[in-house]
Amino acid sequence: MPNDVNTQVIEEFRANAGRVGGWFEGARLLLLTTSGARTGAPHTTPLGYLPDGDRVLVIASAGGAPRHPQWFRNLVADPLVTVEDGVFTYRARAEVLPDADRDRAFARAAEADPGWADYQDRAGRRLPVVALEPLPGPPSPPPGPPGAALIAVHDAFRRELALIRQEVAAAGPTIGAQLRVNCLTLCEGLHGHHQREDGGLFAWLANERPDLAPVLDRLAAEHRAMAALLDELRAVLATPAADRDALGQEVDRLTDQVQAHLAYEEEQLVPVLNAAVG
Repeated sequence: MPNDVNTQVIEEFRANAGRVGGWFEGARLLLLTTSGARTGAPHTTPLGYLPDGDRVLVIASAGGAPRHPQWFRNLVADPLVTVEDGVFTYRARAEVLPDADRDRAFARAAEADPGWADYQDRAGRRLPVVALEPLPGPPSPPPGPPGAALIAVHDAFRRELALIRQEVAAAGPTIGAQLRVNCLTLCEGLHGHHQREDGGLFAWLANERPDLAPVLDRLAAEHRAMAALLDELRAVLATPAADRDALGQEVDRLTDQVQAHLAYEEEQLVPVLNAAVG
């Protein structure tokens, strides 16, 4: 995209915790910062991405241009990059997928969105697929008070659930490979988030605010209930010919439970967290 369009998207992304309008509205979007291959200067580019477990995948399509995009040439020269996902900022190592892995990932992407295959046909080149693997260590948290940070994390889950519901509704009678990966990645993300809350935030609050015991007990019970729903969703996804309607039912059940849980947690804990900082 032209630099002025890129700049507008980047500014909007950072101002709105990853939410943008225009071409990227409703899409999975990240900001990738690479080091210039010749100058070493940082260059930031908004990119659509594909969930892939603990990592994300980006495709060097350049909108169907015949040459690889500059960000790709940069990370080939220096694979250490910075990723902003709308909530966290973290350092990552970029790996250009080898042929077999690349072909499987690209087939998943093109099945989910034929636009990728159109880009490749237009470009007349084999579009590279790049995995962005987070480096060890905690990511940088979002700016602002901890209550606002908690809401930002929750909003990311809300957006991902909404996207997956749309993808399930648009799917054919059986579930495509990338949609399976999207769902499984969401399952792991929610599970990890709840584990960190149980062992971190909730444990700290239980020590600092004994009066919150009933709230924390309810939240912990809801975590257990959602863990059971996640297991049921995984069971549907493990079926070789997973049925779209069955998947849709499980995703809807999970979404309803998650939405109610997040709303209650924010109502009860956001004022407490912000007051603790104050």
